[in-house]
Amino acid sequence: MAEQSTGPVPGLTTPPDVVSTIALTRCQDTAHRIWFREEDGMRSLSLAELDRGAARVACRLHAAGVRARDRIGIMSRNRIEWVLLDLAAVKLGAVVAGVEPGRYEPEQVIADFGLTLLFTENEPERGAVRDIGGIRGWAQDEGTDPAALPGREAYDPADVFAIKQTSGSTGVPKGIEATVASVNRSMAAVQEMFHHGDGDNLLVFLPTRFLQQRYWIYSALVNGHDVTLADRITVFEVAQAVHPTVIMGVPGFYEQVKARVEAAGAPADPAARRAAVQAELGGAVRYLWTGSAPAGRTVLDFFNDCGVPLYEGYGLNETCIVAKNHPGAVRVGSVGKVLPHKRIRFDKDGILIVGGLDPVNTHYTWCGPGANEKVYLPTGEVKTFDIGHVDEDGFLYIDGRVDDIVTLSSALNILVPAVEERLREIPEIHDCAVFGDGKPYLTAVVSPAAPDTDPESLADAVSRLNEQLRYEQRIYAVVVAGERFSVDNGLLNAQFKLVRAEIGRVFGEDLDLVYQKHAVYNDGSTDGAPVLVTAAVGRPRTQKAEE
Repeated sequence: MAEQSTGPVPGLTTPPDVVSTIALTRCQDTAHRIWFREEDGMRSLSLAELDRGAARVACRLHAAGVRARDRIGIMSRNRIEWVLLDLAAVKLGAVVAGVEPGRYEPEQVIADFGLTLLFTENEPERGAVRDIGGIRGWAQDEGTDPAALPGREAYDPADVFAIKQTSGSTGVPKGIEATVASVNRSMAAVQEMFHHGDGDNLLVFLPTRFLQQRYWIYSALVNGHDVTLADRITVFEVAQAVHPTVIMGVPGFYEQVKARVEAAGAPADPAARRAAVQAELGGAVRYLWTGSAPAGRTVLDFFNDCGVPLYEGYGLNETCIVAKNHPGAVRVGSVGKVLPHKRIRFDKDGILIVGGLDPVNTHYTWCGPGANEKVYLPTGEVKTFDIGHVDEDGFLYIDGRVDDIVTLSSALNILVPAVEERLREIPEIHDCAVFGDGKPYLTAVVSPAAPDTDPESLADAVSRLNEQLRYEQRIYAVVVAGERFSVDNGLLNAQFKLVRAEIGRVFGEDLDLVYQKHAVYNDGSTDGAPVLVTAAVGRPRTQKAEE
């Protein structure tokens, strides 16, 4: 494929310095609030109260030795203390590293990122490890005068603002130092598309350790609207209580909403379906936002066809938002038009390359050997390893990936060869191919070790393996092929490697039936036993695929 490219729109101005505004300006907004749920119900603070509390926390952090450019870590679920700490760090010019709770040893996180302090929950205080539960008391301490916070200069655009960490499910976790300029540029682009303001309430329930989720809190402080903090377990309850106008979610969440509406008897009439969807989400939604993983067309149509806009977009940790559907520029099935400050091109292999003004960064700070060279080009551009195209009207489409990473609808990435290797250890399995891109869970097409393989025995073996895997790696259904994968039937290539696309095509109907029958929303919120593995019988294929 010949190289194609689109570039930033000429004449772009410098975006508003949102970061310095939050750092240096005292918020006086008493009309808008941040809402959050606690054990005894919903609570809220005015944005002025939130800002004042964050300044008090900043004073206490300063007294503990935290200075500009120092790094503090937060390893906790979503809670108001997370927000207070993050905003306090902004006021000090410190750098926040959001870390997935329960996955890493605190001392290792401190060493890896060079942290001054690490705030955790359910951990005893020791050394640099602090209990995040004490932050509320710091914020409410009227003996701490926010005005006593030492003065400082505005951020430089090149300053490091936050540390972004990848999940590590595709290899060694990688850390990226996101610049102030990238945050300001991305937030300006989002605001230009969606015009968040008075009357809006943005519901944030994805983990605040992801930097983009914190954008909506920063937006509230500078653009004047409400914001609500929740999590995946409480999201529906919170939505009913606060009536959000905007919800940010991954495709798996909207699959869950769709399933809830259908379980109650989804009406065919679009207006009635719209009312049913709105009832699930609090009744005031003006639009829904999705990204991070591919959204299926049936899910997109379910919402868009009934007048509840679900806008899909595209981005990576390494690039932030690249493209987004938005009011006035929508093409369902695409991920929208490329943002004005981004530049994309396709290399000779059709792989999407992303660059542009104010990149997140031009390298990983923490990564395994070879990761920087694989992803970041000498030009500073990011090689996405996604295949796509741009239509005649400028809408970007993501057609698939060139590697073996599957992205679930919950936005979790899984390196499937590692899972396949474990499956091949099961005596009943000769070979296998794992699927699930854009789906709520993984499935496997299995080449049996013997023609008379017992499906129930195989299912039991896979269930036992699941107990040893992380929840996103678990196989929730198995399709048993009627014959072994081979070069002759086109399911292996001449090097006896899986022809994954052909396996997916041959067994596509079987896989579709599995997902229709078992519409599980696997959000990993519990550690219970996995869904019973269901074995189906795939259609045999005896003719080799055409070259």
